[in-house]
Amino acid sequence: MATPVSTLGPVRQTYSDQTSFPPIGRAYTQVSQVVKETGLLARTPWFYLMIGGLVAAGFGGVVTGFILLGDSWFQLLIAAALGIMLTQAAFLAHEAAHRQILSNGPSADLLARIIAGGVVGMSLSWWDAKHSRHHANPNRVGKDPDIDIDTISFVADDAASARGLRRFITKRQGWLFFPLLTLEGLNLHYLGIKYLVTTKGLGKTRWLELGLITARLAVVIVPVFLFLPLGMAFAFMGVQLAVFGVYMGAAFAPNHKGMPIIAPGARLDFFTKQVRTSRNVSGGWWATWFMGGLNYQVEHHLFPSMPRKHLSKAREIVRDYCQTLDVPYTETTILKSYAIVIEYLNRVGLAARDPFDCPMVGEYRRV
Repeated sequence: MATPVSTLGPVRQTYSDQTSFPPIGRAYTQVSQVVKETGLLARTPWFYLMIGGLVAAGFGGVVTGFILLGDSWFQLLIAAALGIMLTQAAFLAHEAAHRQILSNGPSADLLARIIAGGVVGMSLSWWDAKHSRHHANPNRVGKDPDIDIDTISFVADDAASARGLRRFITKRQGWLFFPLLTLEGLNLHYLGIKYLVTTKGLGKTRWLELGLITARLAVVIVPVFLFLPLGMAFAFMGVQLAVFGVYMGAAFAPNHKGMPIIAPGARLDFFTKQVRTSRNVSGGWWATWFMGGLNYQVEHHLFPSMPRKHLSKAREIVRDYCQTLDVPYTETTILKSYAIVIEYLNRVGLAARDPFDCPMVGEYRRV
């Protein structure tokens, strides 16, 4: 019998105590044993050599197109292609950092730093500090940095505190989410460099990553501004950063946004916490390519070191366990996931809206 899969809209409750969940403390131990015995945690070097080769060939095509087109506004298509390839490289950096590609820790970290800093232009140290906390406590208020207050508010209390420009954005944040992602590429570069410059205790890692990022910026920016007219060069960089930001957001946003928010003091078992706060995206091989394996977000959170190639097989095992234990397993299409994210953010943004639109009433309220 097929396992039922939830394709409903965003779950609206906030889990505040362990009584909300079934007693399944041993579930993760059991499912981990099955996954391990099935061989799904084994590394897949040939698969990643193939993926790495395809990404390298994509960059080669971008460089070739840039040279052949010369002084032409069709270069903006090359800029968009570069944004796509940089996102694909970011997926590989993510997988390397999770030790999906190499099992040796130092080698995996070095590979991840080279791809993240030298190819994508992001700081692995900044990303790792943030991403590790997210994996430990997805969607938990006060512990998951991915739902911390920013331009976008992910919980109602943060939305209610918005003032000025942020308040204007928050009231419309669902509709503005994807347009705002055009600035996310620039933001990712900025936050990484800021972290490397201001954070203490990084040691030699600081200089390695700053060196990689600086060299990468030179390799990208110098040819663009050297061989293209000034206006076209700025347009090229703008399109590249916008496509990179939107693609990154489009790949990461469906995973947890609109799923249950966990209260700070809730005590949850690992299996429940990871499954109930994660959403898979259906679509098979094309979704796996488009999202770099993040379409299997439930399995990725349960087994972060599992190679991309094995996630689809792990999905069947995890679904069976969820059916047996009566734990909701959420999966939907990518378009529905985006609709869920937009609806959820708009609903959270309601907390920033003043129900008293009359100026006279506003004056009395201030008095």
